[in-house]
Amino acid sequence: MLWQPALPSHYLALSDAELAHAITARRQQLGNDLIILGHHYQQDDVIAHADFTGDSFKLSQLAAKKVSETGCRYVIFCGVHFMAESADILTPDDVVVILPDLGAGCSMADMAAYDDAVDAWEQIDEVINRHQGIEASRHQGDADSGNTSMAVTRFRVVPITYVNSSAAVKSIVGEHGGAVCTSSNARSILEWAFAGGTQPKAPDEQIKVLFLPDQHLGRNTAAEMGYDPQKEMCVWDPQAPQGLGGLEPDDLIRSDVILWKGHCSVHKLFRPEHVDQARARDPQVNVIVHPECEYDVVQKADISGSTEKIGTTIREAAPGSRWVVGTEVHMVNRLANEVRERGIEVRMLSDCQCLCTTMYRIDQQHLLWVLDNLAEGKVVNQISVDAQTAHFSRLALDRMLDITAAAKV
Repeated sequence: MLWQPALPSHYLALSDAELAHAITARRQQLGNDLIILGHHYQQDDVIAHADFTGDSFKLSQLAAKKVSETGCRYVIFCGVHFMAESADILTPDDVVVILPDLGAGCSMADMAAYDDAVDAWEQIDEVINRHQGIEASRHQGDADSGNTSMAVTRFRVVPITYVNSSAAVKSIVGEHGGAVCTSSNARSILEWAFAGGTQPKAPDEQIKVLFLPDQHLGRNTAAEMGYDPQKEMCVWDPQAPQGLGGLEPDDLIRSDVILWKGHCSVHKLFRPEHVDQARARDPQVNVIVHPECEYDVVQKADISGSTEKIGTTIREAAPGSRWVVGTEVHMVNRLANEVRERGIEVRMLSDCQCLCTTMYRIDQQHLLWVLDNLAEGKVVNQISVDAQTAHFSRLALDRMLDITAAAKV
């Protein structure tokens, strides 16, 4: 998390109505030079000022599209740090991307530090190479003694990172032939990886996927594809006191999917018993959850899907239907208000306050502060990704876009 300086005191003294009025005036003053993006998990009073709302990558794509159409100079991303990084990578170099509060990070993204990811890649590669060397020697010994044996299987690791990761981690993945995924396209990206990724899988190859940083999205997606979470997956813990992420070499060799030990602090709050309780209260209720939830929660739900899928499913639901939703509270409440007139009932899966606390740091005070500075010709809180990191991150992002486009054909 980056350090955010305290705001001047007069911003804190303004009422919500005064803040809203001042933000509207500044937006009118800046005109077409400005685009404001609002993530689904933002507070309602921030969303009210957004030109576009959506999930993280959709908003970055929209920013790039609208910049090319309007010549916009500034993009204010009301989201978290990794989202603003993606917007900076996808927009032209002369476009300034701003995050209203530098403290708005993502605990999941922070669970995969650049150095830890580099170490993991190198250690996994070393284990695989050592194993293949041993197997090759054994195979040669069998051949020399006249025994026949099967050819040695070659292992290759394809790294995949969830879009909820830093640009630095995306760059590692891009440099090593991998791709980014979202919760919407994770299956298509994993299918691409298991087919060999950038190099078609050879007959004697076995592909392994290193999936960062959300173990739950990786596990749920791979399980949906038929991989056994117990037998064909393992979890790499970068904080484990012993080497190899707390694993044994055999764990890495047997596993098709190596999951990074990371999670979303919001979706981690939903438990299997919450689904059981919802069904006990109402046997006809529909349960829909985000795939960042734990495996047991997803297995008990009727539907799992991205924020976009959750929104679309409920908006298209039959009048009179009842839903409980396992995702961030601000989004759920907005959905509930939106569909109530059609007789659709929506509530949270859990009664706990399931909100994204880092996203919550973005408020009207910080939004007005960055707008005031822009109006005075000063840029504050610019998010800028260095050229090399941006290059390899863009490579990983572009692969995702190409894969997703091909999957729709």
